[in-house]
Amino acid sequence: MSGRVRQRATANANMDAATTTVNERILRECHALYTDETHGMVSIAQNVDLKLLAPRKKITIMLIGNHSAGKSSFINWYIEEHVQRTGVAIETQGFSFVTSGRRRESLTGNATLHLYPHFQPLLDFPGVVDYLQTEVSTSKEKKFPLVTFVDTPGLVDGDMNYPFDVNEAILWLGDLVDMIFVFFDPIGQALCKRTLNIVESLSAKHSERMRFYLSKADEAGHESDRQRVMMQIVQELCKRPTLNRTGFEMPTIFIPNPDKPSRCVNQIEDVCKDIEKTITQTIQNTLNQLEKDCDEIGDLVDSKIARDNEARSHNLRAGTKGILLFFLGLTLPLALLVNLLATSFPQKMLKDLLGLEGMESLKLYLSPIRGFWDSIPQEYHFYALLTLALLTLILLGAAKFLSRSKATMSRKHKKKLLEQQTYVRTVVKDKKQSLYKEYLQQMVSEHDL
Repeated sequence: MSGRVRQRATANANMDAATTTVNERILRECHALYTDETHGMVSIAQNVDLKLLAPRKKITIMLIGNHSAGKSSFINWYIEEHVQRTGVAIETQGFSFVTSGRRRESLTGNATLHLYPHFQPLLDFPGVVDYLQTEVSTSKEKKFPLVTFVDTPGLVDGDMNYPFDVNEAILWLGDLVDMIFVFFDPIGQALCKRTLNIVESLSAKHSERMRFYLSKADEAGHESDRQRVMMQIVQELCKRPTLNRTGFEMPTIFIPNPDKPSRCVNQIEDVCKDIEKTITQTIQNTLNQLEKDCDEIGDLVDSKIARDNEARSHNLRAGTKGILLFFLGLTLPLALLVNLLATSFPQKMLKDLLGLEGMESLKLYLSPIRGFWDSIPQEYHFYALLTLALLTLILLGAAKFLSRSKATMSRKHKKKLLEQQTYVRTVVKDKKQSLYKEYLQQMVSEHDL
């Protein structure tokens, strides 16, 4: 049985490799370079007190708009599979993540957060977890393998009660996603106040990520009717300070239906091109960031080793100063003590202990101390001893203070840092260059075709 399992796993891996595009593989390999358990950039960076985030394998697109604005229908059309419920009712009451995978699956709540760990803070929004779901599709259409869609609750005004703070949850997600699609329904509540308020708040921070579309444009009547609706929406948006900008674009899009031809201009393919452009930019940014992170890690290792070498030099100097002051602090009182002992001992005893030559040498060495001590009047000997004791304490205190050492790395840790630096500067950077070369070759090939 285990052999069959391995064969099936190998077959699945080969199938994945056969159907994986160059762009998919580049993003996956970049992600692996950061998350590898033994040589991952994230763990290496932690050794130099640098926090890195692993790049994602896909871009994330959040769709917002009033209920029945066509968000779910667009997702179904893009992946060419019916995974999201559609209709005029408020079908999407929670957040639905639509992503690609090996097999069709429907996940809920905690399983969704396990699949997307960077969305774990959604747990801080009471009630949200119960309204999270993920639809995994096997579709390979368009650029779907490189995209995760986030379908948000349909927004309405009035007495509609959401089971969680929908405004705050959408604004929080806006900080994490790569693109934000805003769908305005020409026959629905396009000017829903809740929608406009959220759009204004998102635009204040992420205007460059936002795209506005007049969805269901084929249902808006004649061209004059569509133009009138678009003017109303644009005028309402421009009343908001963060949205008052020149060159406001709002392409008209609708889901193509061969059985229902329309003379309305459909710019839905431009949406696909915008997604492809974002994917391309994401790949370039990921590769460029990989090189920057390699350089930063290498520089931080150099800096850390330089600081360690400086600390070792400091410790050597401090140790030398401390030893000198320590011996100096002990020399004076010891010399004085020996002098007192030498003068108090009978000469015959010293001669028997040290011999004649030893006794004469001791007298010679102690003569300066004896002269200094004899020069002090006897009534001041007590004060001289106090002064000497105080001086000794000062010298010993200074020795302890000046000999303080700085923390240093162990040789094992230092060796490990240098090995990781070499790995980052050679293996990882070489891999980045290889991936970038593949990416450029792919682009050239597509251009030639």
